[in-house]
Amino acid sequence: MPAVLGHAPLTAEYRDRPAVIKIGPHQVTSRAILAPMAGVTDRPFRRMCRQLGAGLVVSEMVTSDTRLWHSRKSRQRLDHRGEPGPRSVQIAGGDPQMMADAARRNRDNGAEIIDINMGCPAKKVCNKAAGSALLRDELLVAEILEAVVAAVDIPVTLKIRTGWDQDSRNGVRVARIAEQSGIQALAVHGRTRNQLYTGEAEYDTIAEIRQAIRIPLFANGDIDSPQKARQVLEYTGADAVMIGRAAQSRPWIFREIEHYLRHGEVPAEPGLAWQQQLLLQHLDALHEFYGPEQGVRIARKHAGWQLQSLPGADEFRRSFNRMECGDEQRQAIQHFFARLMEGGLAA
Repeated sequence: MPAVLGHAPLTAEYRDRPAVIKIGPHQVTSRAILAPMAGVTDRPFRRMCRQLGAGLVVSEMVTSDTRLWHSRKSRQRLDHRGEPGPRSVQIAGGDPQMMADAARRNRDNGAEIIDINMGCPAKKVCNKAAGSALLRDELLVAEILEAVVAAVDIPVTLKIRTGWDQDSRNGVRVARIAEQSGIQALAVHGRTRNQLYTGEAEYDTIAEIRQAIRIPLFANGDIDSPQKARQVLEYTGADAVMIGRAAQSRPWIFREIEHYLRHGEVPAEPGLAWQQQLLLQHLDALHEFYGPEQGVRIARKHAGWQLQSLPGADEFRRSFNRMECGDEQRQAIQHFFARLMEGGLAA
């Protein structure tokens, strides 16, 4: 794939292309979508990314074993109160009937799209014959997809990797199975399971998948700038890009991408006062959602991500991670940004 093209003029195809993607009855009006990430895309994070331009947000992965849904973690992952639609919930598992039952119960709980995880490379998921481990058994893939699609009257989507390893890149075959099974949109991470998150994502397989299927296709992997998003869209022919890790530190990347795709220019970097207000609002949402004790712990990683590119962030994070009170966290954030805006922290 050629190098990123900087600020070259947009081709007419992408400048004029309508930014509407249909998933069943739902319309996605941005070509930048939030990837599901365990431990990241909780309800406060999803709401923030949607407000910052994400066309679709997907929940953290929920196990298909409904016997485990009574734990605090599962209850929080299943909580979609107050979220605007379409609400997309990702489920994971390796048993077709359990997956079908989990899909029905999530629909009854307010899900408007069911997303199936066949992309997670984590050992604890793959060891249970779920996530990307399923890519080694195409018959089972078909059984799961058909069972879930038949179980619910809402759209079902799928996330996969390009294959299990370099010698078994079967993403094109799995994509065809998905379309034939009634899957209504497909997200593809441009790595095999064995790569985990190492090396560089490749987009050739995603381009081949685009030629093989007609349903909406989302390209995922190493997309960390508006320029890279446009290049991947043009190279693969995908309908949208799915953003994961880049959104942790720059949740406003969604609106940057859509602005660039529409106008051919990257908007100005958000000011420090705006970034401060965004982070404070997010901390408040985390404290409210998780409660004072757990919320403070969860806020530590989110603040660390969003501050990591700013001067003095490493030293600040070390002290911030020792704080045990939400008010103390707020005051520390305000003091940190005040020093930045006054020029008191060296670059």
